[in-house]
Formats: sequence, C-alpha cells, structure tokens
Amino acid sequence: MDVLLSFAAALVSLRLAGLLLKSGRFAWAAGLLTFAAAAASMAWGSAHGWDGTVFRLYYLAGALLSAPLLGIGSLQLSGRRWAGPLGLLYSGLAIGIAAAMPVHGAFSSAQVPHAQDHVDVLPRVVAIAGSSLGALAVVLVAAATLRRRPLGNALLVAAVAAAGIASALTQTAVAAAAACFAIAAALLYAGATRRS
Repeated sequence: MDVLLSFAAALVSLRLAGLLLKSGRFAWAAGLLTFAAAAASMAWGSAHGWDGTVFRLYYLAGALLSAPLLGIGSLQLSGRRWAGPLGLLYSGLAIGIAAAMPVHGAFSSAQVPHAQDHVDVLPRVVAIAGSSLGALAVVLVAAATLRRRPLGNALLVAAVAAAGIASALTQTAVAAAAACFAIAAALLYAGATRRS
C-alpha cells in the first residue's frame, strides 16, 4: 500500500506541476516537482529498500527544496522581483549541499530513514531553516493579501499545512504521508490558480 499511494502522490504532483508550469507559476511548479520526486523516492524505497542514492534524492526534494520553492512562488505572486534570483541561488545551494553531503549509516528497511541517522548537522540545519522560511513566506504573503484572494490564500496555507503533516508522517506512516503529499499538491494547485 505504501508503494501505491506514494506512486499515486508522485503522479498527482507531477500532473499538477505541469499545469502550473503552463500557467506561468514556475516556482510553485518546481515545488510540486519536488513533491513528486520526494513521493517517488518514498515509493522506490518502500518497494526496493532505501540506499544512499534514493535517500539523497528524497532529502534534496523533500527536505531541502519543496517548502522554500513554495515560499519563492508566494513572494513572486506578491510582486517581489528579487524572489526569482533568490530562488535560483537557494536551489543551487541546496543541490550543492545534497550532492556533497556525506550519507552514512546502514539502510536496513523499507521505512523512510531518519535524517539524523544518515546526514550531518549542516544539511539538516539548512533544511530546517529553508523549510521554515519557505512556509513562513507562504503564510505571510497569504495574510497580507487575504482581502484580495481569501479563498485562494486559505487553500495555499492549507497546502503548506498538509505538506508539513506529510513530512511529519514520513517517519511513521508512509501511506498517510503520501496521501497528505497528494492533498497538499491539489490544495496548492487550487490556491495558485484561484482568482479570489
């Protein structure tokens, strides 16, 4: 069941990312692509077992990139022109960290590995800071523009909440986490494309 739900979450996220890409919401589309990559990694890990390569992709997509890219998308929507270059700079940093970070320890099961068992402190600190700032950006922009887009902003905040729940559940309930990733992707798409 973990494999099927994770794979389904990856497909939903990928499809919605394509639709956002068509509508010019590039940072949010990239955020959903990272949802898709994280969910696909969970599917692979559940089906074939985890290894350093799959964990590195999962960590890059899920921990380092998804929330920051959603935050960049919100900042761009609010007219912050500096957000695009900042997003590119941060994405490059995150990719560099994921490529260079040593992944240690044994991967012994189909359960999602705990980052603290396999990754040093610096990548974990960057992931926590990036995710926190990305989620904060979504919430602050939604609050600042609530009168203009009440329903759309409520959907975006709900998407961030669902993504946070998904991240928390990956350690204990992969199927539930995958379902939350799919819900977060759908909410994000609805919020990003909603005019009011």
